[in-house]
Amino acid sequence: MSFLDNLENNLKALESRDEGGLEESARRDRERELAVAAAPWAERLKSEPFAQNLMQQATLVGRPHRIKVNLMWMGTTLRLEARGHKLEMRPGPKGVTAVFLKGSDEIKQQPVDLSGDPRKLAADWINGPIEQKRIDDAQAALASFDDAETEA
Repeated sequence: MSFLDNLENNLKALESRDEGGLEESARRDRERELAVAAAPWAERLKSEPFAQNLMQQATLVGRPHRIKVNLMWMGTTLRLEARGHKLEMRPGPKGVTAVFLKGSDEIKQQPVDLSGDPRKLAADWINGPIEQKRIDDAQAALASFDDAETEA
């Protein structure tokens, strides 16, 4: 390969690397803008009583069904999780959105009024884990019945 061919290849490689760098920089700028726009809503979610009341209501609604609700903050997102079902409170530029997930699949989204009562939201979400518990219990009972039949 001649010197000129080598130089041309190096220039092409540098150009393609620069283009990727510009895209990466633009992506970071967009993410930063979204984070700045969501910051007031994230602060409200963490400081107002709505999140605390939601966590209390979710654990209270799950208790009679013997469902443990795991609570965690992941950055600015509040996540409630039970039996593979999740409720994520995600702050965004226009407010806080409740995102219902089963595993990693998104089931639905709805806007959240932080000045409202979180009981309905907790009750709507806990129906998924309650149904999952029913299914798990039925499968466990069937498996133990099959095991008992096999032993007999």
